Amino acid sequence: MLRMLAVDERVEHVDLVVSESALRVFAEEMGISGRTGLVEKVVGSACERIQVHAHNDIGANIASGSYPSDGMIVLPCSMGTLAGISAGLAANLIQRAADVALKERRPLILCVRETPFNRIHLRNMTVAAEAGATIFPAIPTLYNRPQDTGEMARSFVQRVLGFVGLKQAGAYEWGKNS
Repeated sequence: MLRMLAVDERVEHVDLVVSESALRVFAEEMGISGRTGLVEKVVGSACERIQVHAHNDIGANIASGSYPSDGMIVLPCSMGTLAGISAGLAANLIQRAADVALKERRPLILCVRETPFNRIHLRNMTVAAEAGATIFPAIPTLYNRPQDTGEMARSFVQRVLGFVGLKQAGAYEWGKNS
């Protein structure tokens, strides 16, 4: 998603918050380690439109309702992050920014990734959805016949970005690509 946002000319600014758990996921699943130079490591070069915030900086601009934002996407959204958001906690910047998105009635997309769901997960998803969030599970599509996991991930991200009004060139559209 970060790569797509970095090159999308419609996107003026991206505020990026990476939790300690997300850093571990980057290392284990993508072979990208460390917080230093993370944007360059993910995108392939520096990108002035992407501002990185510390996970514990609850005083960052995105923690304020007066800061202009078109919405927030949490990708991936762990069940712990979902629980914090659904409980209205603001113990870290992700939770606080999500709280701001909800209170300001801005789009909040939670791309949950755990399976199977237990009742607590389902309750938390229901509470978040009732508060205004969209639950968008990280589930790959197969109807577009992806050839590898990279294509599955790309297709998922294209669907999420399309959902928030950033339709991506080359995204699969039912009836047009079949």
